[in-house]
Amino acid sequence: MNLTAVARGIERVEPQLRDLMALARPAQALPTWSKRLHSRRAGQYLSQVRGRGMEYDESRLYQNGDDIRHLDWRVTARTGKPHTKLFREEQERPVFTALDFSPAMFFGTRGVFKSVQAARIAALLAWRAQLNGDRVGGLLFAPGIHHELPPRRGQAAVVRWLKMIAVNAPDCRQIAYPPDQATLFTESLVRLRRVAKPGSLVFLISDFHALDEHGRSELSRLASHTDTALALVTDRLDQEFPGLQRSGAVGDRHQTIQLGSVGEAQRQQYRSRFAERTDALRELCKEQRMLFSHITTEDDAVVALMKLFQT
Repeated sequence: MNLTAVARGIERVEPQLRDLMALARPAQALPTWSKRLHSRRAGQYLSQVRGRGMEYDESRLYQNGDDIRHLDWRVTARTGKPHTKLFREEQERPVFTALDFSPAMFFGTRGVFKSVQAARIAALLAWRAQLNGDRVGGLLFAPGIHHELPPRRGQAAVVRWLKMIAVNAPDCRQIAYPPDQATLFTESLVRLRRVAKPGSLVFLISDFHALDEHGRSELSRLASHTDTALALVTDRLDQEFPGLQRSGAVGDRHQTIQLGSVGEAQRQQYRSRFAERTDALRELCKEQRMLFSHITTEDDAVVALMKLFQT
């Protein structure tokens, strides 16, 4: 048995700690959050990440030039004179990477499994946050599994997060598809919203297969008090039905689906459904001022994030 080939096979289907640790150097190429962020992908939203989190300090009398959005209406009503809230910048901004390890993420026909690509993205973002001097926090979720790491400073925080990813990946891979995937996904978004304090920067990495209207509402609530970015991770089979000359099959350890040859009209319908779902997610990001990136299992994760954060 070729042990090298076996090791490479494992790296394709489950994130390995050594690989995630090795992304510390490539993460240095990513720009800081304080720069103006945009994506070169057509139709994506141009956004300004607001910088580090801000905490209320005190209120004073309104002065010419003050931002009217910072008026302190309670003090103004009590005193009869307009007052402005003053804020102080947090020394380290909380940066959360939320990683979806639901069953559909442990799949891939090209490159690596979606779960592996998602883990690489999470690792790159965590290393970049640490280099920025931000506090690194993480949230990993799957049906019946939920792990949180509160934001902490330094390399040790990143290492704890990457170990959590690598250790839990095998267990998450064993989970069967639950009948209430959308409900469980929404519940994870509710918990994410509760742990991400106002002013945090949140990266949510998923294929968003289980996102329904309730989940969309939770994303909107999350975006109302944090800077939020969504990374949509997909496989080529998510995007396009293969042109088969004869029947075949794809599957995982839980289920196998038989694929038969289909006509071009059916293949176009399949592509259209994927495009509609992706466009709806992109439109939600535009409405709620969230960054959006579509990354495939074949993409170089570093290059894909460079496009997202290109100045």
